[in-house]
Amino acid sequence: FSEYAEGSSNNKYLEIYNPTDSIVSLAGYAYPSVSNDPTIPGEHEFWNAFDEGASIAPGDVYVIAHGSADSTILAEADETHNFLSNGDDGYALAFGTEDDYVLLDFVGDFNADPGSGWAVAGVADATKDHTLVRKFSVTSGNTDWTASAGTSAEDSEWIVLDQDDWTYLGSHAELKLVVVPGCDLSLI
Repeated sequence: FSEYAEGSSNNKYLEIYNPTDSIVSLAGYAYPSVSNDPTIPGEHEFWNAFDEGASIAPGDVYVIAHGSADSTILAEADETHNFLSNGDDGYALAFGTEDDYVLLDFVGDFNADPGSGWAVAGVADATKDHTLVRKFSVTSGNTDWTASAGTSAEDSEWIVLDQDDWTYLGSHAELKLVVVPGCDLSLI
């Protein structure tokens, strides 16, 4: 996952980046999820397959958006999914079938109800009412959500942006940020 947004109203999306120099077919992939508190901790509740024929071009992204999202988001959407997170629903990227798969990445997890959302980069409930952008230095998925989320801006794999900040939606490039200890991140 390269970006995640839980914005106002239905302004929600997941973005997946292809860092390779080849087209990646999503035929063997899915984005399983749990809703709030999982029925069986550690296991997905919903197996969400990608649309038939879905693929990601080299260096491009694939966006899954809520069908009632803002037109700015829908203009970048490759498919819609109307059950995206309210901040407390875990999503994974998986390869295989529902009965036999390998997890590749997470936003949140399948372990327990996080309350309103998960903390990311030291921001409480960052998966609610925020946009998360994966740091460009992260070159592969991470199935350890706790390590991925981190505890500070320095050790997190994510940059936490304000609600409804879709500045980077539709591409994944290195963000030019200045980190000042004790201050919020600011773009330059």
